[in-house]
Parts: sequence; C-alpha cells; structure tokens
Amino acid sequence: MKKILIFLVFLVLNTNAYASEKDNNFSKSTFLNAQKEGKIVVVKSNNKYCFTCIQQSKVFSEAKIDFQDIIFLSFAQKNKEIAELFNITKRSTIVIYKNNVEIARSIGQTNKSQIYSFIKDNT
Repeated sequence: MKKILIFLVFLVLNTNAYASEKDNNFSKSTFLNAQKEGKIVVVKSNNKYCFTCIQQSKVFSEAKIDFQDIIFLSFAQKNKEIAELFNITKRSTIVIYKNNVEIARSIGQTNKSQIYSFIKDNT
C-alpha cells in the first residue's frame, strides 16, 4: 500500500511538472513585435521541477484570459540565451516590459491575487 501511495504521489507531481514545460511559448520575434506595437509583455521563467513555477503557470493560464490586452510569454530557465537576454537568474521570475523597458520584476510569487495586483499596478 505504501509503495502504491508513493507511486501515485510521484506520478501526480511528475505530470504537473511537465505541464509547466508545455507552457513555454517564448519567441524572440513575438516579444519584439509586441514591443514595437506598444503592447505590454509579461515574461515568466520556468523550471519543470519547480513547484513555484507550476503554481505560476496555473495563474498565467487564467491571466491570459483575464488580461487579453497583455502578451504572456514563458520560457524554460535552462534556455540560457533567453535568461541572459532578460537578466533572469532565478526560476519563477516574472518580468513586465513595455516599450523595450522593464517596468517591474517579481520572484517566487504564486498567489493569484498578488500576481494580478502586480500586473495591474505595473501596466
């Protein structure tokens, strides 16, 4: 029974971890085009084994619906080129950009209402 429980916990955690990797939709051209058009872009770094990143991905999924005038992009933290482009050194970092300028940065935030406030206050 104990082995079955451990297996189920591992399966659930592992499935959720890979769900966060599927959300990696960053493309440099999308970011640059959005900036040229004056749109606000929220960029988030992910790590497929990071529980905080998984929680943030859930909030991002809802935020994409609730903030339709904002572009939400995510990338795998292991992508060093993108991480260096945005000077993101820690996983679970959320950065807001407008007109090629960083407006705000948050690290490790998972609470939906606080993330929503962070976005509203900085856009």
